[in-house]
Parts: sequence; structure tokens; C-alpha cells
Amino acid sequence: MNTILHITQHEQWEQAKLVKTYRGDTLDSEGFIHCSTPTQIIKVANTFFHNQKGLVLLYIDSDKVKPEIRYEGVEDKELFPHIYGALNLDAVFKIIDFEHGEDGLFEFPYEI
Repeated sequence: MNTILHITQHEQWEQAKLVKTYRGDTLDSEGFIHCSTPTQIIKVANTFFHNQKGLVLLYIDSDKVKPEIRYEGVEDKELFPHIYGALNLDAVFKIIDFEHGEDGLFEFPYEI
């Protein structure tokens, strides 16, 4: 199993369960859902989600994702997984509450 990760608001995930598919907040605006590898997730969390509350971390089995996944570079040429379509919920095998420390920064969850 190849695991990729995605951070989202708890409310967004609850809505996805109701409609049986997850679109995130960037599929419509950017054409894909941003994800990270386990080694990238803390950098992403601290860059884009610093001090935010009510987050969950989705563990996704990339082998079960129905839309195309492309590994694409950004600023520093590091390749990040992007899901080009709505995520099928059966590819998500684990969800944890993702909380930052007192300083607003995230640490590596022991579950990864």
C-alpha cells in the first residue's frame, strides 16, 4: 500500500461522507486535490495550516484512488501528489484529528 496524506477541515470531511465523495477546497479552483507524502506532511501543515484548529488528517491508499494521481513539482522542485478528480472515500483508510502544539506548529503524528 502506498500512503499519501491530505489535511482538511473536519466539517469538510463530514460533508464528504454525506455526499459520498470528497472534492476538497481546491478541486474546483485548481483542478486537483493537494496531497503530501508522509515525509512532506509536517512542512505542509506548518506552512499552510499554522495555528488552525478543527483539522483532520486523511490517510489515503493511493492504489485505491480512482482519479489520476500526478506527482508534480512546486517552488523547490519537490514532487507532491495531486489527485485530479473527486476522491472516492473507500481509498481513505484512516482519519485522525490533527492538532498543533501550543506554539501553533504541528509535529509528526505517531500514527504515520
